[in-house]
Amino acid sequence: MESLDPVVLARMQFAANITFHILFPTISIGMAWFLLYFKKRFIATGQPHWMDAYQFWIKIFALTFAIGAVSGITMSFQFGTNWPGFMNTVGNVAGPLLAYEVLTAFFLEATMLGIMLFGRGRVSEGVHTMATWLVALGTTASAFWIIALNSWMHTPAGFEMINGQAHVTSWIEVIFNPSFPYRLTHMLIASGLTVSFLIAGISAYRWLNKDAGKDVLASLRAGVFVAAFLIPLQIFVGDLHGLNTLEHQPAKLAAMDGIWDTQKGVPAVLFALPDQATQTNKFEIGIPKLASLYLTHTWDGEIKGIKAFGDNHPPVAPVFWAFRIMVGVGLLMLAVSWWSSLELIRKKSISTRTAKVLLAMTFAGWIALIAGWYVTEIGRQPWLVYGVLTAAQAASAIPAASIALTLSMYLALYILLLGAYVSVIFYLAKKAVSKVPLNILSDTTKGDAPLKELGHA
Repeated sequence: MESLDPVVLARMQFAANITFHILFPTISIGMAWFLLYFKKRFIATGQPHWMDAYQFWIKIFALTFAIGAVSGITMSFQFGTNWPGFMNTVGNVAGPLLAYEVLTAFFLEATMLGIMLFGRGRVSEGVHTMATWLVALGTTASAFWIIALNSWMHTPAGFEMINGQAHVTSWIEVIFNPSFPYRLTHMLIASGLTVSFLIAGISAYRWLNKDAGKDVLASLRAGVFVAAFLIPLQIFVGDLHGLNTLEHQPAKLAAMDGIWDTQKGVPAVLFALPDQATQTNKFEIGIPKLASLYLTHTWDGEIKGIKAFGDNHPPVAPVFWAFRIMVGVGLLMLAVSWWSSLELIRKKSISTRTAKVLLAMTFAGWIALIAGWYVTEIGRQPWLVYGVLTAAQAASAIPAASIALTLSMYLALYILLLGAYVSVIFYLAKKAVSKVPLNILSDTTKGDAPLKELGHA
């Protein structure tokens, strides 16, 4: 065990924690706004199926919020145990931003969630709706502060170093650092997409299990249509984010695209096996000059290669493949959401085949989200705070054996909790009782259910 690098093990432990934790705040953000939509539709139309949708999904929201809060505490502990150099060096920046998140967002969410869960019938409908509004705003405010800190770690600004510690010179520049607008927008859209496919997939599961309630079809339509709207927007924002990365973190960008040599007219590498030892791509398949076009918006734009950064570049293969997984899943989400939307619009129905595809895509957003975070975080290496503090400088002196032990415990616990979370979602979906008789459906053996009879989203 002593042969293992404790810094690498500490990074693996943090990766395990962030991989598990990031799922739940992301779902909370998007789902809070869906709940608000369901509640507003209920108030506007008076149709009870909107409240049925609200009551079903708020149970999953509450479970998600609880797991996210607990796993977030674990994340905070690691700053002191595995990465003491981080808070010693940049604690004057990170500490207040984390405190602002707790004071302005977490307390608001936790308080208002109680009213959302147990207040209806005890408070007025307006107060209950206001609580839903505040929870949605609180989740978004939480993302604002966390992304502000994360963005600052990638593109630090508004500070000066005094005796080896960062001191803030401008909080405006710290918060609204160069990559913040792109990261925040990208993350919020990712949250919406993750929840859209989760809602559409679970609704498809209920429909396939003969739950023909109006709330099921209304939820499905809402998930599909929101996804169809958000994914093109995410592609556009992703392009802007890529241009910002090219400007501020060119080594990460080179790793994402597998560019080893500085050159003009760079091809877009569709497939390759990056070889760190030889600094080449094996079995490369690319499209000539396309990378220069989408990165610099000119056919002959120059892109700095990985070799130009010496040892100050991230491991290429993980970033290269994580980026392709993110993009690949994103394109699949585009195709599925648009196909499903066209079917809903043209046929006023959903086929069994499409419902099965949506069910298969239930957790597609999770895959894209995790892959995107790997691109972001691994792509920052060897820096913890870009150009200021490396991971090696921030790591603790905890023995490798101790880190490996806690890492294995974390992994076992997270696998158990994630399995339990998914199981509970499907249990709730299966348990949900439809209020609409099955005989209003058309011949489902032909694969179509008349949505125009079951209500529109």
